[in-house]
Amino acid sequence: MEIISDIIAQLLSWVEQLGYFGIMLGLMIEVIPSEIVLAYGGYLVHNGTINYFGAVFFGTVGGVIAQLFIYWIGRYGGRPVLDKYGKYILIRKHHIDHAEEWFNKYGTGVIFTARFIPVVRHAISIPAGIAKMSHMRFILLTTLAVIPWSALFVYLGMVLGSQWHNIDEIAGKYTTPILIVAVVLLVGYLLVKRKMKKK
Repeated sequence: MEIISDIIAQLLSWVEQLGYFGIMLGLMIEVIPSEIVLAYGGYLVHNGTINYFGAVFFGTVGGVIAQLFIYWIGRYGGRPVLDKYGKYILIRKHHIDHAEEWFNKYGTGVIFTARFIPVVRHAISIPAGIAKMSHMRFILLTTLAVIPWSALFVYLGMVLGSQWHNIDEIAGKYTTPILIVAVVLLVGYLLVKRKMKKK
């Protein structure tokens, strides 16, 4: 556990040195959870090292590129590659199973709402790639979801300041309403989709 903490500390030190690009690269390689990288970015905003909007912008870019990588693995490698190597990008077989079930059941529109729902949040890019979903549609829906996520965690890190590492304790009361809104949007999307099918 101490080794993992040392690795995270080293990575965050690297993020601090690189500033905006550190946030972007930290999210792209996704060795540590995006929430931690973004909250640390908020801490850097608190210190005056970088500014809020820059942190959100580069956090969004990094988050979208990270999902594009996963999408490309699904599109060009398929399920067998992901089953074998997914663990190296922190995606387990049951994550892929859930994501495929959601995507097959709800269609491409779920790319937005699923970003706010645990378990399927990261893995949802996989079935989108396997189904060869349009790049432009994938990027648009992913970006629309990543922006509020980045904005929230950078803001929380900024407010917490030196206590940014307590992000897990604080985030729950903010992410729960987001989860509820995501579920409501998903239900609304399904109702509209069903209505259009009937027509």
